[in-house]
Amino acid sequence: MNDQDILARIKQLVDDEHALRAKATAGKIDPIAERQQLAQLEVMLDQAWDLLRQRRARSGSAESPDDTALRSPREVEGYLQ
Repeated sequence: MNDQDILARIKQLVDDEHALRAKATAGKIDPIAERQQLAQLEVMLDQAWDLLRQRRARSGSAESPDDTALRSPREVEGYLQ
């Protein structure tokens, strides 16, 4: 997966999030299901952004960006802000 693939994935996840919020606003989805799906989307977005940052950091330090890997949700969500 290259940077463009990751950016396309991020765009798709954001589009999915917007569609889900539109369904919720229109009352077409149960609020509990909405929260669960939003939580899943947020984790996947965090993972995608983390992978992109890893790749860019490796490129900037003359390392191969292809040596990066998707980190687990637990690891990505455990970062301190």
